[in-house]
Amino acid sequence: MSDVMAASPGWRDRFREWREGVTANPRFRAWAARFPLTRPMARKRAGQLFDLCAGFVYSQVLFACVRLKVFDLLHETGPMAEAALAHRLSLPPEGASRLLNAAAALQLTHRRDDGLWTLGPLGAAMIGNPGISAMVEHHALLYADLADPVGMLRRERGGNALSAYWAYSGADSPDQLAPDRVADYSALMAASQPMVAEEVIVAFDFRRHQVLLDVGGGEGAFLSHVAAAAPALRLMLFDLPPVAARGAARFAQAGLAARAETFGGDFTTDDLPRGADLISLVRVLHDHDDDVVMGLLRRVRAALPPGGRLLVAEPMAGTAGAEAMGDAYFGFYLLAMGRGRPRRPAELQAMLAAAGFAASRLIPTGTPLLTRVLVAEAGVA
Repeated sequence: MSDVMAASPGWRDRFREWREGVTANPRFRAWAARFPLTRPMARKRAGQLFDLCAGFVYSQVLFACVRLKVFDLLHETGPMAEAALAHRLSLPPEGASRLLNAAAALQLTHRRDDGLWTLGPLGAAMIGNPGISAMVEHHALLYADLADPVGMLRRERGGNALSAYWAYSGADSPDQLAPDRVADYSALMAASQPMVAEEVIVAFDFRRHQVLLDVGGGEGAFLSHVAAAAPALRLMLFDLPPVAARGAARFAQAGLAARAETFGGDFTTDDLPRGADLISLVRVLHDHDDDVVMGLLRRVRAALPPGGRLLVAEPMAGTAGAEAMGDAYFGFYLLAMGRGRPRRPAELQAMLAAAGFAASRLIPTGTPLLTRVLVAEAGVA
């Protein structure tokens, strides 16, 4: 007798089991590919499966375009002949042709009827988004770790190129990291932060608060953007000492030193500074395991006054229309990083309740794939 009593499957699960059982039959697949009513679905499934197989090649086409600055060149010069592009890119004619045609197939570039090359719709979306280009370049580390995905799944977490890059993820004393160990990843986060900040600022009105403490806020890129949207808001930044020092320099350069304070420490062990009626965790929780997250949420709750709020902004698993982003992309990215996991909103809300928050709610964002926003009320202690 089985040690685990399986519940009877519902009709949806029974239908899926029947459907996938039929699909697994080679004779049915051959028939479906010929029959007019089932042919579109058969072709769609074949295309989806091929895209999974070819996805790495697609990403490398994008990487090559970013590394060679193809999009910037086409944006600055306008339509160009292929020979001129090959010369500017320092590529042989055949190499340039292969890259441009591959990029066109992915809607990154476009070849006009007169033969000149221009930006495609996805290539145009790269313009003015340095954070995307920085992340594309950064993914070379992840691809190196994923060269042997089975091996990565079988061994202990960490010890990868990606975990070495995120210096704090493997450090025994992250608050003692040398400045040169945090420079690269701090700059990457600062470059990619504006995209997230724009989404959050549209979704949440920071002007209702007096003091914002951004925990794990890096160089202060998020706070700098919020400062422009809420001119009366005082700013506090908490991060590892060498990172907080970079934040202080950014605030001074931006003319925010008079309204911004920086605090160095380790949020996995240290108490958070008091005085803020709003605390933000922007792309922080999914980088850490459950025990660290629970400890951090309790420290946040202790630092907030009655009626204070916590704002959590990060990509979340189970996002409708972006399911692959959660458990597939972030699931493996964080595995390579050596810590953390993607979480669904309901999981985060349960953790918030366990940490002592009175209530929490999701706030809609324009691009849920990029970030979702969860606001929790501290309530009365």
